[in-house]
Amino acid sequence: MKARVRDFRARHAKWELALFFFASFAYDIATLRRIDNWFVLTKQGLFLGVLGLLLLVELRWSWDTEPPRWLARVWRFREDALHFFLGGLLSPYTLFYFKSASGLTAFLFLTGVFGLLVANELPRFRARGPVVRMGLFSFCLTSYFAYLLPVVLGYYSGTLFMASVGVSCAATLLITLLVGVWSGDRRRTLRHVALPGLGIQALLVALYLLRAIPPVPLSMLASGIYHGVEVVKGPKGKDYRLLHERAEWRLWEHGDQDFRARSGDRVYFFASVFAPTSFKPQRAGDRGTRLVIRWYHDDPDKGWTQYHAYDDLYLEQGGRERGFRTFAYVTNPRPGDWRVSMETEDGREIGRLSFTVTPDDATAPREFKVDAG
Repeated sequence: MKARVRDFRARHAKWELALFFFASFAYDIATLRRIDNWFVLTKQGLFLGVLGLLLLVELRWSWDTEPPRWLARVWRFREDALHFFLGGLLSPYTLFYFKSASGLTAFLFLTGVFGLLVANELPRFRARGPVVRMGLFSFCLTSYFAYLLPVVLGYYSGTLFMASVGVSCAATLLITLLVGVWSGDRRRTLRHVALPGLGIQALLVALYLLRAIPPVPLSMLASGIYHGVEVVKGPKGKDYRLLHERAEWRLWEHGDQDFRARSGDRVYFFASVFAPTSFKPQRAGDRGTRLVIRWYHDDPDKGWTQYHAYDDLYLEQGGRERGFRTFAYVTNPRPGDWRVSMETEDGREIGRLSFTVTPDDATAPREFKVDAG
């Protein structure tokens, strides 16, 4: 029986690998907590620390140098341990980026991150050794600090992302210096340690400038298009009543994405945005993290053009389970295709929603359905 099991596993090794990979990813989806959960942050910080130490150990004794006798017994397990910790970091990063991603460029970046997660499990990828693991470690460092710093400091800023890149570059240079001293081969050290680590940072900076990297830790929880938004008093402060005409069976739509407009109608965009608990005004006179809601119309002659922007919006308090809720509207929208996006102050899209406006010439009174916002 044991022989048959071993033979079966050998013949289906790739399927076994895929099964364990997707099972572990599904487990992370089911169990991963909020991005600002301190247990999660501490666990990932420890993973990064252990990963850095393992990488140093591998670089210390992987170049024509035998490991000491006390390390020899566990030396063959180093690769599995390295990829275990890399997988434990890449998996939550993929999920966090997925929650924050919006727009084509952000989803292309997300596809690349998911590709790294898959590649980390492939034997051919592992065989390339420390040069690839150094690049992945560098990426993990930046991803971790890119949302740790906003959570700790309580606001989102491009400066904090660049600070995360700076931390990763400093760590890469420190590892390069140590390995160069150990090996005495500066050229090889630069090629196998400094180049992959700093190269990843250069790529991340380029992607950030192209606005391809999602604005973690901010993410859109929900959004919709409505005929009306009413602010009412709730048990825990303000609540919202969202008025719409959507048919019950159109479950894939968010409010009135097929908006039938009469003269004088307003199109309301309602959204809830997740932000960490620490997000709040940092000093007297500060109104919090600034957001922008932009409306675009597909003009028959000019194509997609900005119709209106509401930029007097500030994320005053984070941490709510239902998110920071807000809305904006335009009056008498033109017929045709529309989209509305919510962005950070520096133009990074948190979420977008498309809808269509069609004229409604009926005069009979309308009865709107009501959702809780």
